[in-house]
Amino acid sequence: MQRRQFLNAFAASAGLLLPLGPDAWAATMAPGSTSPTAKKLIVVMLRGAVDGLHVVAPVSDPEYARLRPNIALAKPGAEDGALNLDGYFGLHPALAPLMPLWEQKKLAFVHASGSPDASRSHFDAQDYMESATPGVKSTQDGWMNRLLGALPGDTTPTRALSIGPVMPRVLSGALPATNLANGAAGTRSTPLDRPQIAKAFDALYAGNERYGKVYQAGRQAHEEVMAAANSGIMSEMQAADNGAPLPNGFPDDAGRLATLMRNNQNIQLAFIALGGWDTHANQGAGTGQLANRLQPLGQGLATLAQRLGPLFDDTVIVVMSEFGRTARENGNRGTDHGHGNAMWLLGGKVQGGKVAGEWKGLADAQLNEGRDLPVTTDFRHVLAHVAERHLRLPDSALARTFPGLPSGARLQLLA
Repeated sequence: MQRRQFLNAFAASAGLLLPLGPDAWAATMAPGSTSPTAKKLIVVMLRGAVDGLHVVAPVSDPEYARLRPNIALAKPGAEDGALNLDGYFGLHPALAPLMPLWEQKKLAFVHASGSPDASRSHFDAQDYMESATPGVKSTQDGWMNRLLGALPGDTTPTRALSIGPVMPRVLSGALPATNLANGAAGTRSTPLDRPQIAKAFDALYAGNERYGKVYQAGRQAHEEVMAAANSGIMSEMQAADNGAPLPNGFPDDAGRLATLMRNNQNIQLAFIALGGWDTHANQGAGTGQLANRLQPLGQGLATLAQRLGPLFDDTVIVVMSEFGRTARENGNRGTDHGHGNAMWLLGGKVQGGKVAGEWKGLADAQLNEGRDLPVTTDFRHVLAHVAERHLRLPDSALARTFPGLPSGARLQLLA
């Protein structure tokens, strides 16, 4: 195996994004480096376009029931009805684990939010949301990678972490990030955890100026993750579960992510993507297909908040999806690709207990193209608000992280 082939394979096994080629680079850590900021950001991407009108349903708007005669959520108090939020909007009952956060004012929604680009292509819309340059396909890096470069302190391989099968577009770019597989495999030992093998490869790359830095960066990222995974806190969590897996995969991954972040203070940015939200048929109302997906999502977010412990007070969790779904149900009792959606914000400093954004209603004249919820809040304004108020980015850094950000009404969602 050639040296470059091995390093690519090693970087993949370590979950480290380390591009090798003519423009190869490696992470460097200056002596006496400062600790990164304690403020954390977690982004949960719902791939497939979740129905925001089911997540935060305008149950008191008569147009809602008219447009969705078979799948509209019932009003609060009815069987499988929505959970009352503010007298007008109701939360899907499958998300009941999140109601304590709403009542504690640590959960907020921004309705009618999304991308100004009108694409109904999952691929394009997700790409635009992860690059934060709607309509521009030539952007090379993701907004979380640019954000990583704008934050104070040194950039190390584990400062940005993704959980999923591959490194996501949102973290692609010049700076290193670590990717872990879903489930327990993400923290499983590799051959390099064996002392004899590790010692041999350490000696092999010790004198190589170019590839040695890449190799050491990968080793560092893997060792930090394994140290966090094998700590006492992780053991306590597994003991409490008594070997029983939590429903579906997200609650388990959420608990693991929370533990890693508590055990390794270097982890500042995290990203996880979940699929299965493209409900063109048999979407269901208070129960059914979408409810079965929302339940583990809500449970996972509640688990994440709980297991972060005191760290939750310095964390913001953003939940977003590439676009919403049609206001009117289709002939298959589902919904088709739409436009505006609802973004979620959770965290100790979130000024929650409210549905923010400019809501115009669901009358035909208020809908985008007569069929979709319009976008009245650009998703980049929500992300920039988090970056500015929570991560304390100055205007110059915001402009680099979100190029071309249009002017807009300032949000008041973070203390």
